[in-house]
Amino acid sequence: MPNGPSALEESQVPLIRDDLRNVAIIAHVDHGKTTLVDAMLRQSGVFRANQEVVERVMDSMDLEREKGITILAKQTAVEFRGVRINVVDTPGHADFGGEVERTLRMVDGVLLLVDASEGPLPQTRYVLGKALARRLPVVVCVNKVDRTDARPAEVVHEVEELFLDLDADEDQVGFPILYTNARAGRAGRRPDELAPDLGPLLEAVVVTTPPPTFEPGHPLQFLVTNLDADPYVGRLAVGRLWQGEVGLGDRVGVAKGDGTLAMAKVTKIVGAIGLSRADLDRAGPGEIVAIAGLGDVTVGETVTDPDDPRPLPVVSIDQPSLSMRFGVNTSPFAGNDGTYLTSRHLEQRLDREALGNVSIRVLPTRSPDTFEVQGRGELQLAVLVEQIRREGNELEVSKPEIITRTVDGRVQEPYEAVTLDVPEEFVGVVTQALALRRGRLTNLVNHGTGWVRLELRVPARGLIGFRSGLLTATRGTALLHHLFDGYDAWAGEIQDRVNGALVADRVGTATGYALDQLQERGELFVGPGTEVYEGMVIGENARPGDMDVNPTREKQKTNIRTHAADEAIRLVPPRQLSLEQAIERVGVDELVEVTPTSIRLRKRVLDAAARGRAAKRTRRVR
Repeated sequence: MPNGPSALEESQVPLIRDDLRNVAIIAHVDHGKTTLVDAMLRQSGVFRANQEVVERVMDSMDLEREKGITILAKQTAVEFRGVRINVVDTPGHADFGGEVERTLRMVDGVLLLVDASEGPLPQTRYVLGKALARRLPVVVCVNKVDRTDARPAEVVHEVEELFLDLDADEDQVGFPILYTNARAGRAGRRPDELAPDLGPLLEAVVVTTPPPTFEPGHPLQFLVTNLDADPYVGRLAVGRLWQGEVGLGDRVGVAKGDGTLAMAKVTKIVGAIGLSRADLDRAGPGEIVAIAGLGDVTVGETVTDPDDPRPLPVVSIDQPSLSMRFGVNTSPFAGNDGTYLTSRHLEQRLDREALGNVSIRVLPTRSPDTFEVQGRGELQLAVLVEQIRREGNELEVSKPEIITRTVDGRVQEPYEAVTLDVPEEFVGVVTQALALRRGRLTNLVNHGTGWVRLELRVPARGLIGFRSGLLTATRGTALLHHLFDGYDAWAGEIQDRVNGALVADRVGTATGYALDQLQERGELFVGPGTEVYEGMVIGENARPGDMDVNPTREKQKTNIRTHAADEAIRLVPPRQLSLEQAIERVGVDELVEVTPTSIRLRKRVLDAAARGRAAKRTRRVR
């Protein structure tokens, strides 16, 4: 029987499509999913012999290439011995888990990739748990067996323990295990005996993944799991045909979430062949296609027969655990860089994101110029901000805040399961830092290679702004992975930032003379020639508390001759904050100003006198 929604009982015996397989590749971030898909496409003859092909060809977004991660799930198809395998490449980061959950609604099996050195990590557990909950058969692939520190036998044992930990049943535990070197495009049943191509892996996928089944004469059932856009035909609904067929010009009904049925006409059907998209006249059961002409269709809705509508269950996803405020840019430099500046443009862009991304929620606030955006984690929200700024928007965003809930009159907050890989000499520093953030150590493993793996349970609040301090404390060597681990009792006060800020007290251009005097006070974020304004954060104070400074002061000219040594200014290069670093660094009373060309930190209240009065009122209340 298919792994998808069960159909109503029909008199006909279910048929199978033995020429088709639908499979998703799931793994922890950076374990080689997209590289493996590259090798599949190369060996299936998708590229011409003289075609120049970039690495990770499925990562088509600029952000995906820059960060080296997959953000959006993408589908392609390869041919293997007369069988068409629809392959869906999914994100490995838990912040983009909404993409994984939707993808698993389209497939009949999964290919689980695990790094031969790192073994199963938090996101491995996350994506595998989702697959097992849908009772999908699994093919386990131990990748990167060519690494010098590969330990395939131990990793397979860890994977088996993970299956048992996730309460897999007998059928799921008997999974096939293959070993690959995705970069070289080789696979085999033993780590030291790899075939010259990926044939053994594709064969295992075809044998393990059940073919799609359908009932002849059953009315149309097409579940929308993703949205795309075409400049000529508009919105494209991407999903899988569970039952029935659909053709160009067909009248169909779109079963909405509120129970209503909207009529529509199919204007275009698009299927994937390799990396190209082909227009189809008809699509049959089991196929993953994109359909145009369905109006304002959205994720989770069912396209069905208008005369006999049978909607499928709506896609359920994990709830968001983090929120940020997105607002119109109100700084003195607003309008200098961007094209879209108003709340109308910002609201339209956020609504468009919420429409296609079911793990993002947009809520109004008391201010018409500010919106609350809820998501899975800092990375997901930072990627959204980066996408919006690259489209020509100017905006300001607040410090990320957790989403709490009240159960039986007690406040609960989200917790994260944290896995940390650090060199032995930094174990004490790291555990002390996480203890201050209310973290609790649950496991410690020393592999005997000079590296130690720490497993902890930490409030989500404690991880906001933690990564940059961790990399500083471990000299850039620590590897941090975390995963949502449910709600629990409020952990108490967490002091996330000790140092204050250096705040400009006037508008002007920063000078080398002034910055030379200020760099003794702390770390600077601006260099000479940078335009600043009152209330802009230009650096981090070495002491607690904010300090208002004048970064525009110039050296006064006098009649006294000076030596060249007196005029020599030796400035430490300023720290150029990336968007992620700015979001980690921003305080409760600060905002991140984001424009297409600049990222600045600023105070919510720009006027220094007004900030002082507000601070006095706060002290009186305490």
